Amino acid sequence: MNPADLLPLLPDLATFARVVDAGNFSVAARQIGSTPSTVSRQMQRLERALGTRLLERSTRSLRLTESGAEVYRHCTDMVEAAASAAQAASRLTDRPHGRVSVSAPISFAQSVIHPLISGFLRAYEEVAVQLIFTDRDVDPVRDSVDIVIRPTPTPPPGLAARRLGTVRWMPCASPAYLSAHGMPTQPKDLARHDCLYLGETPDDNRWTFRRGAQTHAVEVKGRYIANDVGARRDAALADWGIASLPEFAAADALRDGLLVRVLPEWSLEPRAYSGPVWMLYPPNRFLPPKVRVLIDWLAQHMPE
Repeated sequence: MNPADLLPLLPDLATFARVVDAGNFSVAARQIGSTPSTVSRQMQRLERALGTRLLERSTRSLRLTESGAEVYRHCTDMVEAAASAAQAASRLTDRPHGRVSVSAPISFAQSVIHPLISGFLRAYEEVAVQLIFTDRDVDPVRDSVDIVIRPTPTPPPGLAARRLGTVRWMPCASPAYLSAHGMPTQPKDLARHDCLYLGETPDDNRWTFRRGAQTHAVEVKGRYIANDVGARRDAALADWGIASLPEFAAADALRDGLLVRVLPEWSLEPRAYSGPVWMLYPPNRFLPPKVRVLIDWLAQHMPE
């Protein structure tokens, strides 16, 4: 008998084991929420399918045939295996357990996500985290990643999403640099300063600022050009100029007074990723607990 023919018999095999344990059709039917006539038809169908008699019936009792005893032994194994599978699923459903993979843009992962992982690992001792630092667009389904963190105006269709926050950019400099070179008061003042910019495209040194309805663009220059957020932040801390930085990368230094925001009344419109940041994941109604708790943790502990 091939597996396709066997599948329809599984309910009848489970009922057969219940009948043998109960000792008669009526008690077995009551235990499984059926009727004696339905159970009797199931047994007849099972015997026809197996081509052997399983039970000797009398008005008062049931007795297993030799074939019935052998089939019953396998049926109990089958029922026990099903119970074990259900218990395993229940354990995984009830408690977070296993490894969760999460990808994020490199600088965002370094500055924002990585600092939150230690607390999560202490809180959930049976969960492991794989943090993937990458600036490429990762697809949770195609790339088999549990959670993808991505700045994007709107979440892609077909994925579940939860908002993490917003990436904003700003020019920052050290107090020592500003003391030596002066604080810019207008975007055009930046043309006279050393600026630290991305440098990946020819016009990356063209910074655009907005204030209300006003827009002003300025071409900046500087002695150090770096396409890494951390490098530009470190250079600004070392007094090498005014750096274009995302708020999340500058937050600690701003709080500690090591960096100062330049032109705070103006908004810098970056060419790099900016705007809403989302956690993206497959739209699975039965989201594994290990994934669900990490999503909740990141959302709850995300810095302002």
